[in-house]
Amino acid sequence: MPGGPPVLSTPAGAAGAEVTAVAQFERRARQRRRIVRSGNLLIGLLSVAAFLALWEWVTASGRIQPLFISSPSRIAAAAEKMFASGEIWPHLRVSLSEFGLGFGLAIVVGVPIGIAVGWYRWAFAASNPFISGINATPREAMMPLIVIWLGIAIWSKVALVFLGAVFPILFNMMTAMHTMDASLLTVSRSFGARDGQVFRTIALPSAIPFLISGLRIGAGRGLVGIVLGELYAANAGIGYLIAVYGSTFQTDKLFVAVMIITTMGIGLDMLLRSLERRFEAWRPARH
Repeated sequence: MPGGPPVLSTPAGAAGAEVTAVAQFERRARQRRRIVRSGNLLIGLLSVAAFLALWEWVTASGRIQPLFISSPSRIAAAAEKMFASGEIWPHLRVSLSEFGLGFGLAIVVGVPIGIAVGWYRWAFAASNPFISGINATPREAMMPLIVIWLGIAIWSKVALVFLGAVFPILFNMMTAMHTMDASLLTVSRSFGARDGQVFRTIALPSAIPFLISGLRIGAGRGLVGIVLGELYAANAGIGYLIAVYGSTFQTDKLFVAVMIITTMGIGLDMLLRSLERRFEAWRPARH
């Protein structure tokens, strides 16, 4: 016959075509997501640029005195001078050390306690009054006691960072233990899995997204703890500089110190958010 015999589709060929179509669809979906992210980033950058331009114009035109809000150009010049002279570095090292120690202790304490309290009912019953009470107490109210106990050196600020960061981590780990897939637990128990095996193979993987979410919230609260502690009782640190520059009306330098804390918070949040997206697929499905 002209044109040759008809081509018969086979199951293997149909399956291959289906796989190819799915791969193309996923590739187009990734491209669309990249385009959306790029567009959102561009919009954000343009809005920030417009805000900075308006801020500069308001102060340059004399409508508001620079003493009150300074200006982007003045702040940039002050930042360059502070970093070049080395004025800021000792204080930045102090604040980073306080945050690192406090946040690290919050992880070391919050993760195992959150797992235990979420896993064992007796642990929840025994610890819930203390956890709820300490979490409900404002850290500002605890500041005088913390200073009395630990002094104005580094450890009082470490304690504030710890208190701010530990509870989001602890509560998220508790939630992770409570939201594990019940069907997986049933199957594992039916095959005789012990608590340690269930924890390693089911509980821990499903808890990773919750842990990262807790770290994101805890990091922000930990930074608040640094500023609170150094404003209240300190002789070094970024919060201490904020107090000094504010009391002496050095608005340019005050904004530099505030922007350092802001940059730290944004950087940590971006890092942890990228990790959170990477492990989002590990989060238990909602039924």
